[in-house]
Amino acid sequence: MGAQLHSRALQTRLVVVVIALLQCGSGQAAEWSNTEVQLQIGNLDVPSFAGGGRADHVIYTLQHASGWKYGDNFFFVDVLDSRRPGFQDFDLYSEIYANFSLGKISGKAIGAGPVADVGLIGGFNWAADANVRKCVAGIRLSLDLAGFAFANLDLAALIDDSEGFASGGAPAEDNTVLVDFNFARPFKIGEADFSIEGHIEYVGERTNEFGGTVESWILAQPQLQWHLNDRIALGIEYQFWMNKLGDAATDENTVQALLVWEF
Repeated sequence: MGAQLHSRALQTRLVVVVIALLQCGSGQAAEWSNTEVQLQIGNLDVPSFAGGGRADHVIYTLQHASGWKYGDNFFFVDVLDSRRPGFQDFDLYSEIYANFSLGKISGKAIGAGPVADVGLIGGFNWAADANVRKCVAGIRLSLDLAGFAFANLDLAALIDDSEGFASGGAPAEDNTVLVDFNFARPFKIGEADFSIEGHIEYVGERTNEFGGTVESWILAQPQLQWHLNDRIALGIEYQFWMNKLGDAATDENTVQALLVWEF
């Protein structure tokens, strides 16, 4: 019963933060806003600590980004439905970020060369089944790269706020570093509209509460999207995950089918 109440409290916290970010964008005269639902289908690796092998996955994603007077917000919620019982057979994972632009706040140009702006970024990562909570705090370098709709380099501390194995979740971990490059690059082939977008992240090595090593990882999730119109896109997501979930025995290299509906 205690674990259920704790899980419900986490879900409530997530909903509250999502609503706050949406209100921040709308109530403060959002300069721009983008919300979309994504459907991904693919065969993903199962880490060795969860039994190893591979499992078919269907992933449903709600994703939102918006800009307002002092910065921008971003969040996504993944619903993971694995066809293999016991590993992500139904799981929720979410990341939420708020970036405060020093250029917008000061009213002055901040940055030089390819760095168009500097921001202070804070975030929260949450995994339901593993009962993992991570806080993110750092800086964002907004880059001015030719042809890109946006390109950001985030340099942050990844701070573990989990209650660990005793709570029924994954073991708690030491704090570490997070480096993330997120981007979108539109282009055309003839009259057809395409884009390459996604992110590449590095998470540093850390130690869990039992003294075990959680390996550093590199996760790349670029998407190739063919925009059929202003609302619908088809494509693929290529996922490369070295040391998936910190497991030195699992390096993922796979392609997933992708459907995007923007509204």
